[in-house]
Amino acid sequence: MADAAAAATPEWATKEPCLMGIDEAGRGPVLGPMVYGCMYCARSYNDTLATLKFTDSKTLKEEQREELFESLKVNSSIGWEVDVICPKDLSAKMLKRSKVNLNEISHNSAMGLVRKVLDMGVLLAEVYIDTVGDPEKYQIKLTEKFPGIKFVVAKKADSLYPVVSGASIVAKVTRDRALRNWVFNETALNMHMKTGSGYPGGDPHCMGFYQTVII
Repeated sequence: MADAAAAATPEWATKEPCLMGIDEAGRGPVLGPMVYGCMYCARSYNDTLATLKFTDSKTLKEEQREELFESLKVNSSIGWEVDVICPKDLSAKMLKRSKVNLNEISHNSAMGLVRKVLDMGVLLAEVYIDTVGDPEKYQIKLTEKFPGIKFVVAKKADSLYPVVSGASIVAKVTRDRALRNWVFNETALNMHMKTGSGYPGGDPHCMGFYQTVII
């Protein structure tokens, strides 16, 4: 499993108004967890953040994502957290009698990260988030849950706001690292099967896994 969480709350985060980005990785693959990640910084650091080459993680190669993740981990002006939702939990919620759909699971994870960061003492003033469902309704839901915080919910927010791009990298690298060390309950699968990214499209290893094990 990848790093489960960032270090203790930075001192600046408890003294200066902060902004935070939230994004996810692993929504709808055939293998692995869904990971929500957030990255936060002082509002005064936003202009500098824009120079750090964070961008939508899907547009980067794996080694580029890893390098950027390692750089943000040691950057004392940045904080981050993750919420890793395992496949068993996703299935249990979506298949139980009183079903919880994937949108609601996603919303709850994002709100959980906001709550976690607030409980850490971070002076959260603004949150930017890649939408799940209707952006306007999602924004209203978040604002009602956390009055006093400015929420901006947008499609492709990971391409629009560097703080969301950073969160996208946090989520994607955390998920990728989890998949590299994935352990199946079935011993035979652990020995020989290459699973790839968890997305069959364009990934021959994942397609081979999907055709052999799932279909």
